[in-house]
Amino acid sequence: MQSTRTVEVTRLPYRIEPDPSRVIPRFFGADEAKSKRRIERVLTLGDEEVLRILGKLESDYSNQHKDIRSVCRSHFDRVEAYVPPTAVLSEARKLLIGAYFTMEYSIESAALFNPSIVTATDQSGLPEGSTRFVMSLRATGEGHVSSIVFRRGVIDKDNNISLTEASPVSRTLKTVPDSEFDNAHVRQTLCDLSVISPVEEGLLDRLGEKFTLGELEAEVARVHESASSPGESGAGAENLLTLARSNYKFIVPEDASPSELVIFPSSENESRGIEDARFVRFTEDDGSRILYGTYTAYNGHAIFPTLIKSADLKTLEIHTMAGRYARNKGMALFPRRIRGKYVMSGRLDGENLYILESDNVRVWNEGRISQTPKYWWEFSIIGNCGSPMETDEGWLLLTHGVGPLRQYCIGAALLDLDEPWKVIGRTREPLIVPQGEERIGYVPNVVYTCGAMIHHDQLIIPYAASDQLTTFASVSLARLLESMK
Repeated sequence: MQSTRTVEVTRLPYRIEPDPSRVIPRFFGADEAKSKRRIERVLTLGDEEVLRILGKLESDYSNQHKDIRSVCRSHFDRVEAYVPPTAVLSEARKLLIGAYFTMEYSIESAALFNPSIVTATDQSGLPEGSTRFVMSLRATGEGHVSSIVFRRGVIDKDNNISLTEASPVSRTLKTVPDSEFDNAHVRQTLCDLSVISPVEEGLLDRLGEKFTLGELEAEVARVHESASSPGESGAGAENLLTLARSNYKFIVPEDASPSELVIFPSSENESRGIEDARFVRFTEDDGSRILYGTYTAYNGHAIFPTLIKSADLKTLEIHTMAGRYARNKGMALFPRRIRGKYVMSGRLDGENLYILESDNVRVWNEGRISQTPKYWWEFSIIGNCGSPMETDEGWLLLTHGVGPLRQYCIGAALLDLDEPWKVIGRTREPLIVPQGEERIGYVPNVVYTCGAMIHHDQLIIPYAASDQLTTFASVSLARLLESMK
């Protein structure tokens, strides 16, 4: 359990740095009075001037925003109620009004970090021994709002990495509300979040076993109308609406490359950011494969462990996880069931590592402690660094530890294949310690990853340096496993 052997880690000469030119269009709102005045000013423009300004905007911005017209139109729809009822608007003027309620947001202006790497679905056209990968990263912009972005690349037979240049166009994925909600699951989730009250209980009692968002909104409206005071039902009803709106789907455009896609906060739960996605290619017992991801949704006050699921890569389902063990940050799913159950690594108390089990990938009520801080570099906190990787010797789990001066390091643990809460071995010394320029950045003295990849005989570790940029390292898999036995 206490290996004193050191393992050589090779830092690789690849860097992915934040690019402030990568922007997305966002709604640029104001209060009702200011919005009305803004619209009234646009209404003073002549028709020819409207066309001239709109044409210039399309010429200047369409290269970065493929759907700039639909964006402006959707933003107009959000403020259409403020248009004077007597105004007759051409489509061009509607688009221009929408443009005045649109702003560019630089998704990577502050940092691009905390990567998670998985094999790509399409492996066609590659030389023998090469593997194409997709990597997610946490992009952070103005106001420390985080989103998920993607990059592609190839690892050749000699473990050399070539990164595909990122598209100059960034596209936020459009959301589609869940068509139906399970009453019992919603009720249990509210209980687990400790936000259920007689108001929510009454609302759910009046809804069926399955209900739609529209049915919920209509029931909430009836509750508001019958309340004796504005605050009597407000908080409870809003809790229920917030949970429902935090379960939705993303539709992936067929013509979009991975590096164009941006998963930007879409619900109240994640209004202040989507943090540290951990992706895994999950293999079901029948051999089918599903892409799962876990991330932390943050609303400025609380965090919500959240699940991404995609069977076809055309639609991404987003679900708030429930259960008394769906807590804190850093939940990472194992890549297959063990003894018939889904298994998750988690850090529900913010200090120790747990192994969780469940029959339902969205609900986590069973778990046990697996690892506690043991060595100097992890005395404050120990957590996982992404989903475990299966080897003949056991589950290889990269870990992060927080030590003196709040220094984050990356280590590893080897877990039993059948009883993964049992630890076969751990690295006594960290594999990667922040050094030199890696200590300087947005959050100093941090190295961190959300998922690595085994390629041939090497462990390829993409990792972030000081929450600023992303680089890579490699480790001999055989030597790493031997050092922990």
